[in-house]
Amino acid sequence: MRRVSSWDRSVFRFVARHHWPGGDRILPRLSRGADHGVLWCGVAAGAAVLGGRPARRAAVRGLASLAVASVTVNTVAKRSVRRVRPVLDVVPVVRHPVRRPFTSSFPSGHAASAVAFTTGVALENRRWGLALVPLALSVCFSRVYTGVHYPGDVLGGALLGAGAAFAVRGVAPTRSQLAPPARPRADAPALPGGSGLVVVANRGSGQRAAAGGDPAEEVRSVLPRAEVVVCGGGGRPGEPLEKALEAAAERAAGRGGALGVYGGDGTVNAAAAVARRHGLPLAVLPGGTRNHFAYDLGIESLADACRAVEAGEAVAVDLARFGADGYFLNTFSIGAYPELVRVRERWAPRIGAWPAGLAAAVRVLRTARPVTLRLGGRERQVWMLFAGNCTYRGLGLAPVRRHDLADGVLDVRVVHGGRLARTRLLVAALAGTASRSPVLGTARLRQLLIGGITPGTHLAYDGEVAPAPPELTLGRRNEALVVYRMPED
Repeated sequence: MRRVSSWDRSVFRFVARHHWPGGDRILPRLSRGADHGVLWCGVAAGAAVLGGRPARRAAVRGLASLAVASVTVNTVAKRSVRRVRPVLDVVPVVRHPVRRPFTSSFPSGHAASAVAFTTGVALENRRWGLALVPLALSVCFSRVYTGVHYPGDVLGGALLGAGAAFAVRGVAPTRSQLAPPARPRADAPALPGGSGLVVVANRGSGQRAAAGGDPAEEVRSVLPRAEVVVCGGGGRPGEPLEKALEAAAERAAGRGGALGVYGGDGTVNAAAAVARRHGLPLAVLPGGTRNHFAYDLGIESLADACRAVEAGEAVAVDLARFGADGYFLNTFSIGAYPELVRVRERWAPRIGAWPAGLAAAVRVLRTARPVTLRLGGRERQVWMLFAGNCTYRGLGLAPVRRHDLADGVLDVRVVHGGRLARTRLLVAALAGTASRSPVLGTARLRQLLIGGITPGTHLAYDGEVAPAPPELTLGRRNEALVVYRMPED
C-alpha cells in the first residue's frame, strides 16, 4: 500500500509540474461543467432531441448508470474510505478550482459519473459510446489536473462507474441481449441489393411528412436494386396507398420476390393485409414517427432492414383481427386513446408530433368521459380498453415491447370507470403498482366479443382511427404473415 500511495503521489506531482498545451484554458472549465452531472445531462438531452428513439434509449441508459454511480459514491464509497484531498502547493494557481471540495478524495465522483454515462451509452450503442470516450477521459484527467484528486481516486471512480453501468444492464438488459423474435422461423428469399423487392414508400408517414426528403432515394441508398414506388402525402400528387400496394404485390409475386413498405405503423398495417392476401413476405422499412412493429422485429434503421432482406432472415408472426376485415399488428383500443390520437394528429402538423402527443394526453386526461361496453355479457363503464397483438412487456398500461410475435394471444387491459378511477390509476403508476390496481383489469385471451358500443364511439388500431360499429369481435390469425427480421449476429 505504501508503494501504491507513493506512485499515486508521484504521478500527481508529475501532472502538476508539467505544462499541458491548452489545459489551463479548457480543463478547469470542463471540470466545472461536469459538476453534479450537468455536462452529461446536456449530452443526454441533445441526443434525445436530435437522435431519435435509439439515441433516447442510449441516453436514458447512460443517465440511469450515472445515477447509480453517483448514489454509490456519495452514500457508500466516500464514507468508507476517508482520504484527504491533495495539497495544492505544487499545482499552479491558474488551475485551482473556484470552490475546493470538502468531501473525501476517494473515489472521484466526476470520474464515476463520466465513465458510468459513457459505458451505459456504449452498452446500448458501441459507436456512440466510443465517440464519448475522449470527453470522458478529459473529465477524468481534469480532476487530477486541477488538483482535487489523486490519480488513484480517478481510477477508483472509473471502475465504480463502469460497474454501475453493468449493474444497470443486469436489471434492464440492452436490446442486443434480447434475442430477436425467433419463433417460428419462416422461409423468405434472400434479395441481394433488394433484387426482386418492390417497396411502396408513403410520403405522408410521420418522418417523411416532416422532413420532406425523397423516400425513393433513401431506400435506393441501401437497396439499389429494389423498385420503389412513392405514394401519398407531402402536398404532391401520388397513387393512393391501397392501389399502389396491390400493384406492387402483383409485380413482386411475378419476380419471386417480396413486398416492401416504407412508412409508419398505419402504412405497415395496410401492407400486411396485402402481403398476406398475395402470400408474399413483407419487408418493413421504418419511416414513421414511432415504428413499433419494426422495432419489435429488431429493425431500427434502413441499414437494419437491408441486412434482413439480403440475409433472407424471416419469421412468421400473428395478425390480430377486429370486425369482418380489419387487422392490427400492434394495438387496438376503444375509449380515451382513440380521442388522444385524433387530437394529436390534428395538432401535430402545427407543433410537431411529440409536443402534440403530450398536449393531447393532457387534454384527454382532463376532458375524457368513460364509454359503455358489453364485455363478457356484462355492461361496463370503461375509460379505455386496450388489446395488444401478442403479449407486451411493461407495467399496467405502459406496454414496452413484445419478445414473441407469435404467442397466439390478445393482451387485453381495461381501465374501469368509477370514482376517481383516472387519479387512482395515475397514483398507482407513479408508485409502481399499476399492475395490482383494482382499476386495471388484465387478461390473455384468444377472442373477445365487444358489444353495446355507443354510436359515435371511435376505435384506434396501429395509430389509425375509425368509427366503431355497434358490435365487433377481436380474434387471431396465428402465424399468418411472414416478415423479414433483423438477423442474429
